[in-house]
Amino acid sequence: MNSKATSPFWVPIYAFLATILIGGMLLKLDICHPGKELSFLDAIFTATSAVCVTGLAVVDTGTFFSRTGQSVILFLIQLGGLGIMTYASLVIYLLGKKVSASDRIAVSQTLIHDPSFNIGKFIVGVVTAVLSIEALGALLLNRMDPDGFYPFSAVFHSISAFCNAGFSLYSDSLTTWKNHLGINTVFMALIIMGGLGFYVMTELWHKFMNFVRRRKGEISAHTLSWHTRIVLETSLFLIVVGGLAIFFAESFKVHVVEGAVVNEIAALFQSVTCRTAGFNTVDISGLTNISLLVMIGLMLIGGSPGSCAGGLKTTTFRTWVGFIISKVKGHSQVKVGWYALTEESVNRALTLLTIASVILGSAIIMLSITEGSHLPHSEVRGHFIEITFEAISAFATVGLSTGVTPDLSGPGKSIIIALMFVGRLGPVWLLTAINSWQKEPRYRLPEDDLPLG
Repeated sequence: MNSKATSPFWVPIYAFLATILIGGMLLKLDICHPGKELSFLDAIFTATSAVCVTGLAVVDTGTFFSRTGQSVILFLIQLGGLGIMTYASLVIYLLGKKVSASDRIAVSQTLIHDPSFNIGKFIVGVVTAVLSIEALGALLLNRMDPDGFYPFSAVFHSISAFCNAGFSLYSDSLTTWKNHLGINTVFMALIIMGGLGFYVMTELWHKFMNFVRRRKGEISAHTLSWHTRIVLETSLFLIVVGGLAIFFAESFKVHVVEGAVVNEIAALFQSVTCRTAGFNTVDISGLTNISLLVMIGLMLIGGSPGSCAGGLKTTTFRTWVGFIISKVKGHSQVKVGWYALTEESVNRALTLLTIASVILGSAIIMLSITEGSHLPHSEVRGHFIEITFEAISAFATVGLSTGVTPDLSGPGKSIIIALMFVGRLGPVWLLTAINSWQKEPRYRLPEDDLPLG
């Protein structure tokens, strides 16, 4: 096979495609939904949503699928949450075989963007920690409500929460527990930990253990790395500001829709779950347009690099904010926290924003064509924001919906599948994979300035 086709940047793409195809074929089997028909497109849609840890569903997971079908979905969520390359390299490592350089590059790019780390120790540690956190989450959910979260349900929802998948066995997601502080707290903790990134979690754990064991005496002023501080500060800012924005946007609502009443807990939960878990404790279709716009912004930003979450990532958001501030102030460097970013990092962030804008813009236009282009505007008012919400939810692998997912046409479902796939891999990763097939020109063109603005 051509070496370009086996580039480490293409291996995760092949792995995700193969897993989705196998998962779709398994979900198509009658044992996964005895006596019920599931089209191949809907099976692929569900498998893609699970592997890409999105949570959008064309059928109700809890009532349509049997325990076997739900177990298949759960397995796909766990695979997709940590990434196929993580498990592939883990198996190689446990078998005692040497991990190839291409695997090292692929996994390091996926997890922590650092090719120098010890892949074996890191992956074993990550998988062990993740399984332990999910087990603890399941135990807490079961203890708080043994009926609602019986053993399988507790495990299913704990894994779905940590992997930021948003799949639920209940048709109304978590609205039953809207006012249950304990269960809300467990879900938010699992979602946040799953969205921080494995490198950040590893560093926090090491710092905590060092503090407990008092090995290093006094803790220095800067106990955390620059990357970890940026991730934690940005995540906290988005959660708090997002929760306040949603709460106030809903507090002035005149006509309150049943199931869409937003109190302080629900507002905070929705702010957390928008990045990018997909659970909901209120009816999304009953929220105001302002709340939906706030949620669209939170979904686009998403979680942090090397995590289970999707979106453009918190670091991209901070880079973009820093870039805008630097231009307004007339500074030549983009400052984020303690340091100024390299030109390569800034260009990468701006490229990601540009590509994401093109992908989402094209998808929204295509969905507008497939899902109502034959109807006049007077009959589809409000449909555009629903389509936009759906597209961004898919691309950011969130899984929240205003309720249009089951009613999508065949072409519409195909567009959402593509968005989930590209969003999970990351548009920059996909562009890098395509660029790996290209050759840099061996010549330079003359340069000149072009008037702008």
